[in-house]
Amino acid sequence: MDILIVEDDPVDMKLLSAVLKANDHRVLEKASAEQAFEAIKARHPEVILLDLQLPGMDGLALARLLKQTPATCHIPIIAMTAAQEKFSREEALQAGCDAYIVKPVDTRSLSEQITRAAASPGKPA
Repeated sequence: MDILIVEDDPVDMKLLSAVLKANDHRVLEKASAEQAFEAIKARHPEVILLDLQLPGMDGLALARLLKQTPATCHIPIIAMTAAQEKFSREEALQAGCDAYIVKPVDTRSLSEQITRAAASPGKPA
């Protein structure tokens, strides 16, 4: 499965990427919402892992933009955040995210969460 990780923390990016590659996923990495949006237009991933707290445009704004764009509205988005007080599950789902993960990410269940989101886009997990 082609997965885009949008994460500005290099340590989190490295961990997520390693776990996904170990589970035979193809991974594209971007550190900002702006970079991610350009990459998504060029190469449609099957799932997006989206950190909500990003420099510049935050993850909620990117999720809204993707869900309002006909070419990308079908792509499942899994929101990730360590800042639960700033980005609630409800806000993420309202912005168009299909699932919500609190950091630190449970790497043991990550592939299962991705598979579930990919199988049921538009249905909150």
